Amino acid sequence: MADYTRQVKSILKAHGCMFVRYGKGDHERWYSPITNANFSIDGKIESRVSANKQLNHAGIKQKV
Repeated sequence: MADYTRQVKSILKAHGCMFVRYGKGDHERWYSPITNANFSIDGKIESRVSANKQLNHAGIKQKV
């Protein structure tokens, strides 16, 4: 399976999102200035659908 974690994080950073803290397990909390809210992302994103859902939580319309 492919690992989309690095690609998702680079897209988040390009849109101004910032890492806030580590969450439970391998999750991380991020802040999105687009939605003005915190959201969590998985530490290992293995499917394209999950990667796109993570970007959608951040308010980013770009697809992986």
